[in-house]
Amino acid sequence: METLIETRKLQKYYPVLGGILRRKVAEVKAVDGVSLKIYKGECFGLVGESGCGKTTLGKTVLRLLDPTKGSIYFDVPSNIIEEIDKLEKSSEKTPPRLKELRKKYDLATYRGAMLKSIRRKMQIVYQDPTTSLDPRMLVKDLVGEPLIVQGLAKGSNVRKGALEILYKVGLTDRHLYRYPHEFSGGQRQRIAVARALVTHPQFVVLDEPTSSVDVSVRAQMLNLFQDLQKDLGLTYLFVSHDLSVVECIAQRVGVMYLGKIVELADTEELYKNPLHPYTQALFASIPVPDPTVKRSQVVLTGEVPSPVNPPSGCRFHSRCDRAMPMCSKQEPVLRDVGNGHLVACHPIGG
Repeated sequence: METLIETRKLQKYYPVLGGILRRKVAEVKAVDGVSLKIYKGECFGLVGESGCGKTTLGKTVLRLLDPTKGSIYFDVPSNIIEEIDKLEKSSEKTPPRLKELRKKYDLATYRGAMLKSIRRKMQIVYQDPTTSLDPRMLVKDLVGEPLIVQGLAKGSNVRKGALEILYKVGLTDRHLYRYPHEFSGGQRQRIAVARALVTHPQFVVLDEPTSSVDVSVRAQMLNLFQDLQKDLGLTYLFVSHDLSVVECIAQRVGVMYLGKIVELADTEELYKNPLHPYTQALFASIPVPDPTVKRSQVVLTGEVPSPVNPPSGCRFHSRCDRAMPMCSKQEPVLRDVGNGHLVACHPIGG
């Protein structure tokens, strides 16, 4: 499969300021060394508890946030990636050719016009449309504004382009001259989706797009996302804490804990055979709508560590009932245990 998005050792740290002079005294390690690939045409699910860095990773990939370190490659030819790999392994500290390739292909280095041009190909749908849509703007202006900003349309063509995408998300011309507060939650989210797709992007980050709508509307939204993906050839990064929703829409799933990916596999494989203790705890927390069904519970002890001062070694070892002495000293790496199932856990790798 062709790779559309690839991140390498991506980091996003937030400075913690202290003292009278407000100097940096520590860092919040929201995303800490994440390397992953998202293939063209797939929906990649990213799950984890609140505060683990899911949304920050999505925004950093889109360059809505500037990465602290690492690389982001978007639709880069495989031969270029291979050349970058060879140059990175070179004995020379930083070859001029490597600098040239990074400046041209690495989104982490983009600035100004280069960054603006790539934005039309990468968009985001936020969790709450109530706060992401300007309440003072009509729908025609909300949806049409990206076309004007990117220089894709002018005059009557802006309205035409906005109306075309509104029809695709289930709205009509009757909705063009209304304000966001005149719509239901589900309709507002459809407007947000239309605004994200009006520039015809290739890659879309869906940041918990169904958490703000009613359960009855959730299935409609998931069907809409799947239909749009087929019709427009989209690639998704679906960020959610709802494992049931991710199971319905994602082809592969990554599990995130305290800024790191701890497990990654095909959806069916992960849901059938979760291997990391944290992933097992997440699945054990999914409610079953049958009071007669008894399941084995996984109880996590202790508090979630602070991302300012994460534990040494495996970040989960302080809450893991299977932790070994080496877990507190040596940080595990993602290892393939078969069928592309990656796990960052010492007991698995041996």
